[in-house]
Amino acid sequence: MNAPWKPTPGNRDPFAAFICDEAALDTLRPVVIELGWQPEKCAKGGLRNAVQSLSVAASPNILMVDLSESGDPLNDINALAEVCEPGTVVIAVGQVNDVRLYRDLLASGIHDYLLKPLSASQLRDALNHAQAVFAAPKANDPDAAKRHISTAVVGTRGGVGASTIATSLAWLFSADHKLPTALLDLDVHFGTGALALDLEPGRGLTDAIDNPSRIDGLFIERAMIRANDNLAILSAEAPINSPLMTDGSAFVQLEEEFRHAFEMTVIDLPRNMLINFPHLLADVNVVILATEMTLASARDTIRILSWLKSNAAHAQPVIVANKVQNGVAEISKADFEASIERKIDFSVPYDLKAASNAAKLGQTFADANRASKASAALRELAERVIGASDEEAVDGPAGKKSLLGSFDFKSLLAKKDKAGARADA
Repeated sequence: MNAPWKPTPGNRDPFAAFICDEAALDTLRPVVIELGWQPEKCAKGGLRNAVQSLSVAASPNILMVDLSESGDPLNDINALAEVCEPGTVVIAVGQVNDVRLYRDLLASGIHDYLLKPLSASQLRDALNHAQAVFAAPKANDPDAAKRHISTAVVGTRGGVGASTIATSLAWLFSADHKLPTALLDLDVHFGTGALALDLEPGRGLTDAIDNPSRIDGLFIERAMIRANDNLAILSAEAPINSPLMTDGSAFVQLEEEFRHAFEMTVIDLPRNMLINFPHLLADVNVVILATEMTLASARDTIRILSWLKSNAAHAQPVIVANKVQNGVAEISKADFEASIERKIDFSVPYDLKAASNAAKLGQTFADANRASKASAALRELAERVIGASDEEAVDGPAGKKSLLGSFDFKSLLAKKDKAGARADA
């Protein structure tokens, strides 16, 4: 059911339409009545009639214009923009089925483009979405601004447990802190975000990659899979014979829509994506580096920290040592911290039994093992991320030598060899 649309205070009408043909008007008027608007506001005429009318009257909240008789739609749209008041949501109608025109119209500020012949369901969906867009908080409205924290979880090596951390954080934000949360799993072929939540991944992410122009609030609502009342996930299980063909614009648009629809975003970000799509971190607040106590992981922690300093200095890095086993680490915590020139922020103990339990239950690690020490560390990490908006970004101490050059592999290997010799003695 559709509740009648309540116009905002002032002299603006909630809706007006300028349509060229009677068939389209006959389809539109019953939908307009259903939404509680005046059918008299559906006038005969096209875009130029709309420009003439609005040049002497206040523009409505939602305006529908017909481009069928327009010889140069883009120029005519620019003329319409000059007489429309700020905030007007414009829906164009036409009979030209051309993707380039559609994209150009959206780029010019049009909210949507509907192709003739019109149907009642098509009009109903478009007008309901336009209502939601008009009622949504505007970006320049300081009173409506809300906090949003975007967190990227990156594994320094494969198998360090970055996906376990990402899914657990998303669950903790949504279930324990009751924050509307989006989980974006960008491992398009082998992601385990949906699997960890015992969900089917759906086609939402692959559809977004294939059709970036479709991404809007309505697409997000339909494409994301709901895990609980406050958590929705967007992931994929693309065929492994289908390479990832994208310039990354779809991912940036998704992040933008998440900022409007959620308070928290968690991105499970494979490290190769940093190389291919560095702009993914443009609006990320926190980057969690999941690492392990090995030489290779220490080396790559240094390299990624250096990359972040050059390409995402605004983001706060948080180092999480995962699967920590006392006494059996390849290198010690002290040597690891000396190598990366900063402290490890959180250590998550290795707990194979707890990980197996989560997999069997089809739950995130933090949800399935609330009493474990590992889950306690993840809850502390979640608290840290939630408080990130109130903290200054933490930078490692600066040095004259490069980070990678400061890594003394021979020294660490020598210590490892001596430890092995003592064990054999």
